[in-house]
This record gives sequence, structure tokens and C-alpha cells, in this order.
Amino acid sequence: MLNVVILAAGQGKRMRSELPKVLHPLAGRPLLAHVLDAARELGAGRICVVYGHGGEQVREAMAAADVAWARQEPQLGTGHAVLQALPHLDAEAQTLVLYGDVPLIEPATLSHLCAVAGDGIAVLTVELPDPTGYGRIVRRDGRVVRIVEEKDADDEIRAIREINTGILVAPTRALARWLPTLGNNNAQGEYYLTDVISLAVAEGLPVATARPGHVWEVQGVNSKVQLAELERACQLHGAQLLMEQGVTLADPARIDVRGELDCGRDVSIDVNCVFEGKVRLGDGVSVGAHCVLRNVTVGPHTRIAPFCHLEDAAIGAACAVGPYARLRPGTRLADDVHIGNFVEVKNSQIGDRSKANHLAYLGDATVGRNVNIGAGTITCNYDGANKHRTVIEDDVFIGSDTQLVAPVTVGRGATLGAGTTLTKDAPPEQLTLSRAKQVSLAGWKRPVKKK
Repeated sequence: MLNVVILAAGQGKRMRSELPKVLHPLAGRPLLAHVLDAARELGAGRICVVYGHGGEQVREAMAAADVAWARQEPQLGTGHAVLQALPHLDAEAQTLVLYGDVPLIEPATLSHLCAVAGDGIAVLTVELPDPTGYGRIVRRDGRVVRIVEEKDADDEIRAIREINTGILVAPTRALARWLPTLGNNNAQGEYYLTDVISLAVAEGLPVATARPGHVWEVQGVNSKVQLAELERACQLHGAQLLMEQGVTLADPARIDVRGELDCGRDVSIDVNCVFEGKVRLGDGVSVGAHCVLRNVTVGPHTRIAPFCHLEDAAIGAACAVGPYARLRPGTRLADDVHIGNFVEVKNSQIGDRSKANHLAYLGDATVGRNVNIGAGTITCNYDGANKHRTVIEDDVFIGSDTQLVAPVTVGRGATLGAGTTLTKDAPPEQLTLSRAKQVSLAGWKRPVKKK
């Protein structure tokens, strides 16, 4: 059993935003959501979030999270914050302290920290070339004896490069004993959680340490500059994982995954693509440059050309989409479907081997197999008040510049002549067209521009 306390009460003044700091997005999700995921992956029995600034907004944003909430008001330091969480914790378990603005901590790192702690106390530390601003780990004969904050340190201690990340694990009963005794006689007038280290040492409890696999795991966010730096670190790490899984990236520095991206074998992704929500790319899929995919599944060997925008859509195998295509929510493409340049599809199902190769709008339509939809074709699905559905059966050929005024059905094997405005059902296996009589006017002169 493990308790996890996440400190998320800070105001974040340097963010210069009305949005609470822990709700700012990283890789498409709030900072706090990343930390909660790490806690859940550890199998934490109880998770308590300590909130303060913008607290109700934080709670509302995380309403679906199964956690306890402890309000810290006023904010008197990290030791005071953990003290607020104690009533929500299992007294017999270890307690791990995390931070809502340190989003990239890896569960494997935390598991190792808990392992080295055993039933005692352990601190996550890291050595930095420039440790300015961080609390220093003070050792004697190799053993940790205390942590000194930068503002309270002398020159000798400031020269130490091993710093405290703030993440620690300790027995909950010990924390309940130590936290009420903390003082605030320091440069910031706060109750430091780090002071429990010297209390542990005074009781003869050894303090273990562990290191993260990457420095960026323990980097916090205090400004938009730091947020951008962590975004790049997060995206590059994700890109490296994708390449290790066999994905070909044209440039790992130019991909943004803002959710979950699951790829099959031999997937290739060109530059400046954005993946949001849950995206699944099947074997052999290629995604061209500058595409945005949000909550999309793509079948094997489908090619998505550059500059496509796909959202809440399911695409079958061996399809060709784009360039400059837009698939809106509710779109379902079967196998070997072609959706070409400047074609928009919304809430429509399109059958095997059907094609709309350019300049078309298909909204609220059911399209059968082997259908050819000419350039300039649109389904007129909206009458100004309600949406209506168009049904196009198998083997239909629709000529260019055709308007299908829903609700309307085009029968199997029908052909619609170019320029047709269809307001009634078209019978199967027949040519249907609607055109005015063609007239040529002798002597007509084209207007000229007046000088």
C-alpha cells in the first residue's frame, strides 16, 4: 500500500495567467493530469491533492479523478501542505510526495525511489552543473544529514551540486510525528518539508537517495518559458520511443503528440504533424507533412497526403486521403476509398472503392460501394433548421457540379448528369439530369472594363 500526496496549491505568478499553474497543458493535457497518471501507475492506494490557488477551478477540471482533496489556506510552505493531507492518508503505509508542476516524472523512477526507501525515508536527488535556486543535499561521510534551501545556504553549501528535487517517500506515522514540530525560522518564513530529513537523522533513521533516469523528469514549471522547454523535452522523448518501436519520423524534433499515438509496423510520419486524443495508425500507414489527426483510427497501408485535418473518424485499409482533405466527426471510410484534395466529409459512411477525388462536400450521407462522385458535388444536408440524410447506393456515377438536396436517395447503378440539382429520388440504372435549355445568343458582346 502506498499513499501519494501531490502538492498543487501554488499560485504560479510567473505564468502570468488566470489559469492555475497545474492546469496549463503539456502534450495536450494539464500538468496535474500527468502527475496523477504517474501515481496511478504506481498502484497508489490513496491519492490526495493539496490545492489552494484557483482551487475550485482545479477540482472542477479534475472532477473525474478519484482522489481526496485537501485545501491549504493560507499557503505556508511544503511542510504545511503535506500536513493538510495527513487526515486522508493510511497511517500504516509509506507516503510519496509529488508536485503538480513537475509533470514528467517517470513511474519507473518513483518505483526505484520507493524500493530504496523500504520502510524508511528516501529522497530523489540530481546533480546539476548549475544548482542555483535549488536546495542542496548536505552529506557527512557519504550519508545525507540535511537539506539546505538556497536562500538559507552559505557559500560552502551553495558550492554543492547535488540538489533536492522535492520528491521524497517516508513513513506516514513518522510524517505525522515530524510535521507538527516544524519551524519557520528561515529566509522565506515557511514550513519546509525538507526539514524532516534532519529530524529523521536525529532519530537515527538513515536517509536513502535515488537518481532519475533523465534530468527533465524532475524539472518544474514556473513560467511559460519553462513550460515550452518541457514541452520540447516531452515531445522529443516521445519521438524517441516511437522510433524505437519502428516508426519512421522524418524529423523527431517536428512532431507533436498531444494524447496517445499507437502505431503498427512500418508507419512513416512526415514533419509538423499533430496527434491529439487517441490515434491508432495501422501497419504501413504513411502520414504526410502538416497533418492534424484527432481521435482517429487508420487502417493498414492507407496514405494520408499533406495538409489533412481528420477528427473523430475511422479510416479503412488501403485508402488515399488528401492532400487538403478534411474528415469531420462521424466519418467512416471503408477500404480502398479515395478522398481527394479539398474534399470535406462529415457524419458520413463511404463504402469500399468509392471515390470523391476533388472539390466535394459529403455531409450526413450514406455512400455505397464503387461510387464515383464528381468535382463540385455537394450534399445539401441542411434546410436552415434541420439536417437531412442523403443515400447513394452502390455503383452510382455522379457528374460534376451536382447538388443533392436531402433527403434524397440515388438508386443503385444510377448516373447523375453534370450540373444536376437533385430534389427527388433518382431511380436505379437510369440517367437523371436537370438542366435548363442551352441557348447561344448571336451578337452578344462581353462587357469591357470602363476606363
